[in-house]
Amino acid sequence: MERKSDKPIKITEVCLRDGSHVLAHQYTEAQVRSVVRELDNAGMHYIEVSHGDGLGGSTLQYGRSLVDEMKLIEAAIDESKKSKIAVLLIPGIGTVHELKQAHTLGAGLVRVATHVTEADVSAQHISLARELGMETLGFLMMAHMVPTEKLVEQAKLMESYGAQAVYVTDSAGALLPNQVRERISALREALNIEVGFHAHNNLSVAVANTLVAIEEGATRIDGSVRCLGAGAGNAQTEVLLSVLDRMGVNLGIDIYKMMDIAENIVGPLVPRPQEINKGSLVLGYAGVYSSFLLHAQRAGKRFGLDSRDILMELGKRKVVGGQEDMILDVAAELAKARKMEV
Repeated sequence: MERKSDKPIKITEVCLRDGSHVLAHQYTEAQVRSVVRELDNAGMHYIEVSHGDGLGGSTLQYGRSLVDEMKLIEAAIDESKKSKIAVLLIPGIGTVHELKQAHTLGAGLVRVATHVTEADVSAQHISLARELGMETLGFLMMAHMVPTEKLVEQAKLMESYGAQAVYVTDSAGALLPNQVRERISALREALNIEVGFHAHNNLSVAVANTLVAIEEGATRIDGSVRCLGAGAGNAQTEVLLSVLDRMGVNLGIDIYKMMDIAENIVGPLVPRPQEINKGSLVLGYAGVYSSFLLHAQRAGKRFGLDSRDILMELGKRKVVGGQEDMILDVAAELAKARKMEV
């Protein structure tokens, strides 16, 4: 593979954070310990552990966790010998209090995530994380929603606050390979820090998009074992590693062990296949935040609507992560309009 960066590629496994959406945030401590132990043994670089919506996400709006996330983070750190434990923080959901607590427990990396036009709200959290000595990365969500020039502008803000890398985050799984190429290339040219990429598989191009990102110089890459993540999941880690190895890129992670983890450890936890069905496909088609799927399905049942209609309307209104309360509002409006039509 021809790469436009000579820096090493670092993989963050997100099945214990993004995958939390699929399990309605019901991970047990025993499950986290088992997954982390095996990932660590396989040589995974980073393992992200927190509520699906990041630190502080256990609320009625986003879904209550079965186990306090700090207990899960502590368990992960206890099981990890080589892998670094990472956390996600969305300002406004998580606060500096949770960040300090996670750091005290031993979390070594934080991704500070904002909507792609709201990088300015990350300044305090990025600055504090750097002061604490954590690896500190920016995470620009819903990156498909703005022109590349705007993405570059927001990434530069995160760099100015002290971020050591900035991710192009395809939260809706809506980006196509040529769009990923354009965005990663622009960030690599504009920034003096690393560039990352986080994919969702709603249009079945997560691995392809990730390969394009790597070719263009992205060095911080996300994957999820067994594709366990919101919507149709993320770039499937064991598949991505196998493809990269075929292309001559060996990242020091044991591929056989990753296959075994997917089959024997994570697979039994998955409540339903991580396939591209009509719901997850509409997420990518409409450009809607991947974690909205289960919320829209519940709202559809409550109001007697096709959840696809709810998701398409959310896409038209450009609703973003953090606006989960809008899902019920939109469903109620659609149901009322249908009654009036009858």
